[in-house]
Amino acid sequence: MPTSSPKPPTAAFGEFTQALALPQANLWNAVAVGFKEIWAHKFRSALTMLGIILGVSSLIAMSAMVKGMENGMRESLIAIGGLEKVRIEMTDVPAAQQHLADQAIGLTVHDVYSMRASAPLINGAAPEMRAPRNTRATKGSRTTEWANIVGTWPSAIELNQHVIEYGRMFNEMDDEAARNVCVIGTNIRDQLFGAEEDVGREIIPLGDTIGIAGEPFVVIGMFERYESETEKKSRLWLREHPQAAQTGPARSRGWGGRGRGGDFVFRMKNSTIYIPLNTMYLKFKSGVGTNNSPDPRLDVINIRVADIDELEPALQQARNVLMHSHKGIEDFSFQTQESWYQQIATATKNARLSGGLIAAISLLVGGIGIMNIMLASITERIREIGIRKAVGASNANIFIQILVESTVIALLGGVAGVVGSFGFVELLGAIQPVSNTPEITPTAMVVAFAFSAMVGVVAGIIPALKAAQLDPIQALRYE
Repeated sequence: MPTSSPKPPTAAFGEFTQALALPQANLWNAVAVGFKEIWAHKFRSALTMLGIILGVSSLIAMSAMVKGMENGMRESLIAIGGLEKVRIEMTDVPAAQQHLADQAIGLTVHDVYSMRASAPLINGAAPEMRAPRNTRATKGSRTTEWANIVGTWPSAIELNQHVIEYGRMFNEMDDEAARNVCVIGTNIRDQLFGAEEDVGREIIPLGDTIGIAGEPFVVIGMFERYESETEKKSRLWLREHPQAAQTGPARSRGWGGRGRGGDFVFRMKNSTIYIPLNTMYLKFKSGVGTNNSPDPRLDVINIRVADIDELEPALQQARNVLMHSHKGIEDFSFQTQESWYQQIATATKNARLSGGLIAAISLLVGGIGIMNIMLASITERIREIGIRKAVGASNANIFIQILVESTVIALLGGVAGVVGSFGFVELLGAIQPVSNTPEITPTAMVVAFAFSAMVGVVAGIIPALKAAQLDPIQALRYE
């Protein structure tokens, strides 16, 4: 009896394309048979799915960790005003203008008024005049380790993303009258009045008087505590897990101590003391210039761009105004947060790339496992395939059947991986309780599930081709 030769792969692919037009009933029947085959070999199928489950879970968990890391880095960027905020600082006169150095006037309040009037793309501007670096705040015998003492306008709280938790911000009347009033950060409160962890209650020093370089100032407001998510978790964790009492001589804990955190942006904001600009000038700057003459120069002008998409035109407007008021002398520079934003984007991209590569390897291993188990399954079902072909099943029917089975295994593994990723993320949070909270995103789940489906399809092609090319006569004779 003559035997028919197996069809080449191209013929099998041709019949596969024709099978796409099969009735939906046949497709659902193939899916049902696939589920039955998986259920008939539950333990083997579970082990096969394990690679897909781990790959999908690790891909989603990696993406969640990177998202949490990104959120933590963006917290600091937002805390200093975001991309819209730009700092204008005094700089040395360029080399080409050195002959005009003695005419450089620096930054003044007049520059702020000029930009407000002549730079429509700038929707906010506030001056800053800082106290000398060695200036400390005192309360009785207590002295701050360091304080960011700034004379400014009331609008500074909006530009610098400050929030008043208790009391109020000083107003224009306080500034015009040069009153000795101040708004302090929580680090200043902790160092001068005592931290909540030390005294057992929160201290609100409104109405109390502190000393700044020997000058009495009344506290009229206090900012909220600024801290990253990591710092907040660490502080709460230390409250629930108190450390052993310090022994030996008294010593400072430095910036990393309790309540201060490890991020410079939040430390600086918590160590801020705001006083009216005129008060700063009259009390601390009126006699510090050459020959004890007044020094009206500002240290910084903070501006806010109305639209980040028009950053360059806005900066050009501000530069034109300053060049006019400075009589063509460019003794200033602009400091934007673009480099910081780019660093965040680069770090996030690298973390996603490295983590995604590891997860992709896990999915590849899972795909190899599916291919291996499908090849073994075909070997066990050669007679069954021969019988199906003998009663009229085409190569395309067999191809679709095997491909559906491998895809079903991958999809079930993908679903289990998506569900398991939530537990995986919770486990990571328990292992590292003070790290940034991982954030699972819908995009990560969709991508991971799509990859699992693609792995199932790719892993099933070779076994499906092998099954479709089996000769029915030889298959029926197989023992």
